[in-house]
Amino acid sequence: MSEERPVYLRLRDRIAAMILDGTVGDGDPLPSVRSLAAECGANPLTVAKAYQTFQEEGLVVVRRGVGMFVAIGAADKLRTNERDTFLKERWPEICAHMRRLGLQPEDLVERALA
Repeated sequence: MSEERPVYLRLRDRIAAMILDGTVGDGDPLPSVRSLAAECGANPLTVAKAYQTFQEEGLVVVRRGVGMFVAIGAADKLRTNERDTFLKERWPEICAHMRRLGLQPEDLVERALA
């Protein structure tokens, strides 16, 4: 994770990876704000802000007094959003960098298969 990004976005990336990797699945509980803050060495308010972004996107649901849970279909929705963001924002930068370096797509495929 890039140190240039705000901490809450880096935490969001970490939580998103947990969902996309299947570490936590639909309906599974997420770590509490306090436990994730302690684990990451972050302020609980910063963790809460990261969780809030998922709540606003409908990727997690809060059960008052019980905790926060991954919403049904969250991984698919998150994967679609992440793909769109990657293709619109990061991929053009990667392609430009590849052109500057003289890299061809075949070079990358060859490395991936090695």
